[in-house]
Amino acid sequence: MARVLLVGCGCRGRQLAGALRDDGYAVRGTTRRPDAAPGIEAAGAEPWVGDPDRVATLTGALEGVSLVCWLLGSARGEPAAVAALHDERLRFFLGELVDTGVRGFVYEAGGGVEVGAVARGAEAVRDAGAEFRLPVAIVDADPADPDRWTGEMKSAVAGLLDSKSGEIGVNR
Repeated sequence: MARVLLVGCGCRGRQLAGALRDDGYAVRGTTRRPDAAPGIEAAGAEPWVGDPDRVATLTGALEGVSLVCWLLGSARGEPAAVAALHDERLRFFLGELVDTGVRGFVYEAGGGVEVGAVARGAEAVRDAGAEFRLPVAIVDADPADPDRWTGEMKSAVAGLLDSKSGEIGVNR
């Protein structure tokens, strides 16, 4: 059974965790706040306390993971810190995947984050896909439509994990 890591397992992440679990995947979801762990567990995912602003707190969560979903398209906070989640922090995290069992990466490009930051994030994901031969998907579904968003995220996960071609798959 493939394990999916959801980096940023808030409300939508928990919805996706339940949907992926129902599809037969094992799911691990990250949160910055230890008090949010019971909600992640209630959604059927294994909680992991880690902060994408401190990538080292997430590397242990990669153990046994086949695919990562970077669900920070609606991240809030100081604008420079949010932008870093889609640029420097994301690029550093992608580099950490090289010597792991991760064989796919899904990037959430929809949400309320500034368009330029999301564009830089999508570019970072494409660059990593090409450089590391890592299959990637970029999902720009509007999270304001949760059913469509969940469906597109599930399709991206299934498409990357079920791919037999070995080709780099980039959606968009």
